[in-house]
Amino acid sequence: ARMRVAVVGAGVSGLTATKCCLDEGLEPTCFEQSQDIGGLWRYTEHIEAGRPSLYPSVISNTSKEMSAFSDFPYPEDFPVFLPNAQFLNYLQRYAERFGLRKHIKFGTTVISIRKHPDFATTGQWDVVTEVEGKQTLNVFDAVMVCSGNFSDPYLPLHCFPGIERYQGQYFHSRQYKHPDMFQGKRVLVVGMGNSGVDIAVEASRVAAKVTISTSRGAWVFGRVFDHGYPWDMVFNTRLMSLIRNGLPRPLSWWLINYRVNQRFNHKNYGLQPEQRYFLPVLNDDLPSYILTGRITIKPGVKEFKDNSVIFHNCPEEEPIDIVVFCTGYNVSFPFLEEAVIKVENKHASLYKYVFPTHLQRPTLAILGLIKTLGAMMPVTEVQARWVTRVFKGRRTNMSSPMYQNTVQTGHVLFGLSFDEVLKTDWLVYMDELASFIGAKPSVLGLLCRDPQLALTIFFGPCTPYQYRLEGPGRWEGARQAILTQWDRTLKPTRTRVSASSSSLRPSLLTVAGVLLLLAALVFGF
Repeated sequence: ARMRVAVVGAGVSGLTATKCCLDEGLEPTCFEQSQDIGGLWRYTEHIEAGRPSLYPSVISNTSKEMSAFSDFPYPEDFPVFLPNAQFLNYLQRYAERFGLRKHIKFGTTVISIRKHPDFATTGQWDVVTEVEGKQTLNVFDAVMVCSGNFSDPYLPLHCFPGIERYQGQYFHSRQYKHPDMFQGKRVLVVGMGNSGVDIAVEASRVAAKVTISTSRGAWVFGRVFDHGYPWDMVFNTRLMSLIRNGLPRPLSWWLINYRVNQRFNHKNYGLQPEQRYFLPVLNDDLPSYILTGRITIKPGVKEFKDNSVIFHNCPEEEPIDIVVFCTGYNVSFPFLEEAVIKVENKHASLYKYVFPTHLQRPTLAILGLIKTLGAMMPVTEVQARWVTRVFKGRRTNMSSPMYQNTVQTGHVLFGLSFDEVLKTDWLVYMDELASFIGAKPSVLGLLCRDPQLALTIFFGPCTPYQYRLEGPGRWEGARQAILTQWDRTLKPTRTRVSASSSSLRPSLLTVAGVLLLLAALVFGF
């Protein structure tokens, strides 16, 4: 009999998990509590309990070539960074192309997932689901949790003295949909993640005044990067990753600091991060909005008064009408017992960010919790490819000394929230999981057989198609997808080409830039 796998959620992670199960000959049943696929990316005007909530202006932070599933490139006419409706359209095409819908049960809420009585020998799980008030118990051989962590807002009001006497309006960013409510108001945005900056920028177009309060500051990236190319196609290359991870830590930090401050000096804008960690925010408008006085950056909130706020190190009160708390989300799995996964201080004990470490059998995996500086789609996909092969017993015996050693030494407490230090490089992590299943591309091996491809892989962006060149799940179209990635990137924007225009590929620009930078470092000019 085929192995039966329960997949919780039909968002980005759930869809790729379902497909990977099918690829490996497993039998997936995907449970989705709403009436359609898309998870976070399916916009609804009203806020649904237990579901992520999106504001209509959300645009993807990562470019389409870097955000593709590895065997399904985006249509070439799609914009480089995708508005949420087009992102959802891509997910719908993916589900259609691989016949995923028939494996999804909509309107079905997962109530509980508990170990089957003979779990120690079978690794099976009792899964209780509910449809229209009626509960059903099913036994599954394995479980993939793909429910995300954007449903349970984190709102630590106890950290804000005086909030109980504040007369104005306040709410968590999850409640935000449209900027009209800020018309003519004095707005305070607390927190400086991507949502916080997005909301501040939108509010500043209609509000009387907008202030962002941040105790830690942040690096600010633009989607538009060197020479107008998408940031992640320049930043996430094998060459750049090698330089970032190969240099001594202080030198690596200095380089990043130098690099980020080239666009604008963060100190002059009140944005310089307090500590030496690299937590960028992606926004193209923020620097110019600070420069034009639309947005002011202030330190952390010290105290709320009746109609105003006092910030740390600022004696005067700031009158405020509306406060938006952009304080992130809790990681929570209400359907899992604490014995399965324990979340403390936004940390969870997970092997490679995926498998709970203390289970006797590796038959439950949690996908999409890792936070790295790069696109989530390829990360969750490579996780799903690895997990489904572990389920089949083909790879990574969890009783191996490596796994046991990791558990015993405790090197498995990973930060799962945006306010954690970035601990894992996007490319390094994907390479590691891909190597577990034999899908990591060998640049040196390719250099002899296919030098053009090898050089494109090393100097160019690390697009997900690289993980379909070899190993299980090899895709015939991978080589062609890699060699045409810049064509699909430039097609939607090169809508007027002058007769004399010529194109210098960013990979060459990057190489030239790196050589110049190394020369500058060596010769000190």
